[in-house]
Amino acid sequence: MGTNATANGSASSAPSHELDAPPWLRVESTLMATAQAIREAYDVRLAPIGLTLSLASLLSYIAEFGPVNQTRAAEHLGQGRAATGAQVDRLQQLGLIERRPDPDDRRVWMVAITPAGVAKAAAVGEIDTVLRSELRSGITREERQRLAAVLVRLQSNVAVAVHGVQPTASPLPPNTTIEERP
Repeated sequence: MGTNATANGSASSAPSHELDAPPWLRVESTLMATAQAIREAYDVRLAPIGLTLSLASLLSYIAEFGPVNQTRAAEHLGQGRAATGAQVDRLQQLGLIERRPDPDDRRVWMVAITPAGVAKAAAVGEIDTVLRSELRSGITREERQRLAAVLVRLQSNVAVAVHGVQPTASPLPPNTTIEERP
C-alpha cells in the first residue's frame, strides 16, 4: 500500500485506490454495512407493531399478490423455503395469515392474508413510506435510479462470480430505469 501526499505535502496513509484499501474501507463493505443499517432501521420502526423487516416483507407480498404458495413467496423474496416456512409459521401464530389447501394441488398449501393481516400490512405501508422518505433525504431521484442500476449490475456480476453464468432472467431489460413508489 502506498501513501498519498496531502495538500501541505505531507504523506498520508490513505490508500491510492479503493482496491488497495483494507476490507473495511472497500465499496463492498460499505454496501454491506449500509444494507445492515437499513435493515436495522426497518426493524426498529417495525418493532412497535410486532414485526421485523423479514416478516413485514412477506406479509406485504402476500397482501399484494396472495394467496400464494410458500415456494413462490420464497423465490420472490430471494430466500430459502425453510426461512419462508418459519416466517409463515410466525405470521400465522400472530393471526396475520392463514394456510389454505391449494384447490389445484392437494399437496400444496397456499398462504392467504387475514383481516388482521390486511390492517397490519397497511401499518407496514405507512411505516415504509415515512422511513423511505427519511432514508432518501438529500438524494435525488436520478441519483437513486443510477444507484439502483449499478446495484442490479453488481447482482449480475455476483451471479457470474458465484455460479459462473449470467442469470437466466435479467432483473431488468437493458437501459431500463427503476421506477419508484412516491
